[in-house]
Amino acid sequence: MADFHTSTHRANWIFSPQELVEKYKAANQRAIQALEKYGTTQMEVDADGSLSYPEPIARDNADKHSRPKPLNIEEEQFMRVFYENKLREVCSAFYFPNKIQATALIYFKRFYLQWSVMEHHPKHIMLTCVYAACKIEENHVSAEELGKGISQDHQMILNYEMIVYQSLEFDLIVYAPYRSVEGFVNDMEDLQETARLEVDKIMLTDAPHLFPPGQLALAALRNANEMHRVLDFEGYLRRILARQNSEHTILQLIESLDAIDAWVRKFKFPTEKDMKHINRKLKSCWGHSSHDDKKREKKRHKSHKSLNEAHNGPSLA
Repeated sequence: MADFHTSTHRANWIFSPQELVEKYKAANQRAIQALEKYGTTQMEVDADGSLSYPEPIARDNADKHSRPKPLNIEEEQFMRVFYENKLREVCSAFYFPNKIQATALIYFKRFYLQWSVMEHHPKHIMLTCVYAACKIEENHVSAEELGKGISQDHQMILNYEMIVYQSLEFDLIVYAPYRSVEGFVNDMEDLQETARLEVDKIMLTDAPHLFPPGQLALAALRNANEMHRVLDFEGYLRRILARQNSEHTILQLIESLDAIDAWVRKFKFPTEKDMKHINRKLKSCWGHSSHDDKKREKKRHKSHKSLNEAHNGPSLA
């Protein structure tokens, strides 16, 4: 039977909603301050994990209106969600097992509790998290193979590897709700596939930062049970509480499951228009002009055209 409470090990990465908001605010504000001081938010990362900003710039009031506008917290959330979905596409393209996708996704989420997307491009972090997840889950794929398969420079993955580990506080063991689903599903085998789809929805929200994996799994199973009507789910919850001699009441547990459902209901996936607008702002934060982008895109298109055709990998916006 899977444990739905927060163990000492897992509690390090479980936060209250207010704590979560404060973490996102802190990262966003730090990036905004960097933009004001340096004229860019993007940090340079070396292979040893060291970070550096460019030299501070002198500003006057005359250029105030031409300064790049930073992303707000909601736009950062859209950017993270977009690349969380891209992460799934990459894992699917490589036929990685579900546990690698789940581990990489949790790594990505935890990384951006420490950093703003304006400081480190989520495309780079997403790929590095997949690489790190392959290592920890003992499904070894080289950085070269991963980069080649999706037409990205593998050196970038290696450069970001150490800063990802540091940001995760080297706490690399992940307990994803997919595993908890397997623990509960012995009681209701017919719900397994539907419950996995429900977990997919939950994993794109902030709920993994707020609730332990067992409660996320129970929320997914409850929703799956509402579709299939396999059993009396409240009775099932009462039996779990009794077996585990839990101090939690049934009302407290249901309240947590309702809160998880609320996060899924309010989840918004960014539209193509949203992403174009956010990407323009993000590039301006990094000091990239549209002319520079066109030159880079033309060069990249020419060099990677044949490779993309050969591998037909996922598009990384």
